[in-house]
Amino acid sequence: MKQSNWKNNKGKFKGQTGVWESENIDKGKRPTPQQRNTFSTDVVPERAILVSVCDAKSSMERTEECLNELAFLLETAGGVPVKSVIQKLDRPDSRTYIGSGKLEEVVEYKNALDVDFIVFDDELSPAQLRNLERAFECRILDRTTLILDIFAKRARTSIAKTQVELAQLQYMLPRLTRMWTHLERQRGGIGMRGPGESQIETDRRLITEKITLLKERLRDIDKQKVQQRKNRESLVRVALVGYTNVGKSTLMNLLSKSDVFAENKLFATLDTTVRKVVFDNLPFLLTDTVGFIRKLPHGLVESFKSTLDEVSEADLLLHVVDISHPDYEQQIDSVNRTLDEIGAADKPTIMVFNKVDAYTFEKKDEDDLTPMTKKNWTLEMLQNSWLAKENAQPTVFISAAKRENIESLRTMMYDEIKRIHAVRYPYNNFLW
Repeated sequence: MKQSNWKNNKGKFKGQTGVWESENIDKGKRPTPQQRNTFSTDVVPERAILVSVCDAKSSMERTEECLNELAFLLETAGGVPVKSVIQKLDRPDSRTYIGSGKLEEVVEYKNALDVDFIVFDDELSPAQLRNLERAFECRILDRTTLILDIFAKRARTSIAKTQVELAQLQYMLPRLTRMWTHLERQRGGIGMRGPGESQIETDRRLITEKITLLKERLRDIDKQKVQQRKNRESLVRVALVGYTNVGKSTLMNLLSKSDVFAENKLFATLDTTVRKVVFDNLPFLLTDTVGFIRKLPHGLVESFKSTLDEVSEADLLLHVVDISHPDYEQQIDSVNRTLDEIGAADKPTIMVFNKVDAYTFEKKDEDDLTPMTKKNWTLEMLQNSWLAKENAQPTVFISAAKRENIESLRTMMYDEIKRIHAVRYPYNNFLW
């Protein structure tokens, strides 16, 4: 049977305008004291309504998938989604993102369900944020804000914290008008005569100065990283890339016998981890990188440039894919677009389809004459479809959690790394 799009999540939305069904939250009601004890914190999680627009460029199925992903993002941030709302429009409204009728409907949901804020599945303009806050009289978040919040929560090292802070300030700068209530005040005093400086101008100047400072700090970090990478040039470098929550860190631990933090949540790993690995007599460096996601804020790509350089300078990429996810092909496209953006799209790549143990399909009845779709494909049919592609990249199907077919992956990696090593260091070929 087909599972929820985020099947490892503890719930799913039902219908186009649906209530989140979960173990702890029942049809939009506040949790009971007994249910509150099931959460990992003593603070009652904040509740939210999720809103999305199905425009002319997207299908309803894909919009629902993005909304389920947004729900998983919210749970990763520590919130609870209680209702989803989708509106079909040719394009989002330039003033309020959704139409006036749907706006009134969401206001009614907000009052009835006693939610704390509303999350929209796209990046909202400053004008849209201002108009929506006036209409709902509560906090309004968009997808970018939510991703930035998760990154800020997950950042552990000073490098990651600096990168996230820069992305937050760049996002905040054009939206200052909605973040303050004292912007009409003027600065004055001795030496400050004249037209003065409004508070928003002061805030904008301070943030601009902080952005400049953070960029200089990241440039210094980038120089250090470049020097570190130069010291590793004697070894072939392999980088794990892929969508967030596809099992990269689990695979990293398995291949390198390390203890990189891995969790069934989005963006569990932000900091780059590099380990030396030896297959037989062949040493190489294996790097675990931050996961990608649809609608990844451009500011994050810019801020994490020094981290993503580990990918752009790698000799071989392991593109890890969650084969059990129903929308895995769109995830592959999202990763490929990001790789193209950082100049790493043409690198030698091994496609690693992970989580074969969790793959499910819908078996068709014998009297069902409708055309077969991908949701009816068995795992063997799926394997043959990828392996039979002309000029396809090397492909392997594994389960990192169950350690299935790992030897095939190791053999494939060994052959690719040996080929790269033989071209780069022909004088070392006597090692094999």
